[in-house]
Amino acid sequence: MSRIGKVPIEVPDNVKVRIEGKSVAVEGPKGKLDFTLPEEVLAELEGSILKVTRKGDHSRAKAMHGLSRSILNNLVTGVNRGYVKNLVIEGVGFKAAVKGKMITMNLGYSHPCDYNIPDQIVITVDNNTKIKIEGPSKELVGQVASDLRGFYPPEPYKGKGVRYSDEVVVRKEGKTVQ
Repeated sequence: MSRIGKVPIEVPDNVKVRIEGKSVAVEGPKGKLDFTLPEEVLAELEGSILKVTRKGDHSRAKAMHGLSRSILNNLVTGVNRGYVKNLVIEGVGFKAAVKGKMITMNLGYSHPCDYNIPDQIVITVDNNTKIKIEGPSKELVGQVASDLRGFYPPEPYKGKGVRYSDEVVVRKEGKTVQ
């Protein structure tokens, strides 16, 4: 039995869960999310407890059991509390600004880096260098943060670039003249 898959998910009072066949829809104060279960997995709601069970005992069923339970737990947590990722921009003249549904980052290139903000994601910029990404979907928040960081990942010599707020950039020593 999967250790993660057998743990029940507690559904808060302000979250509604609908199960229709293989489709699970979760709705809460932060938004609506849905997930289609794999063929080997079943979900059932008993009161305020969501349980995930599997059909069969082969390795794919075991893997999908734990994965599906984790994804459903992330959906319930996301529509209830939401997820947040923080980015920091370091470098002289590097800055970001949000205008409408687009974030524009000036990162030392000859052109600004523009990124269209997906629905359900809220991005705020503080002091032109601190970016806060919020949303109900853990996957989408992480993807947006990864995309923004990908414009200019932190480099090890001067430490310039876009990094996560809790990321440690290991600095390297430059060349020395003899």
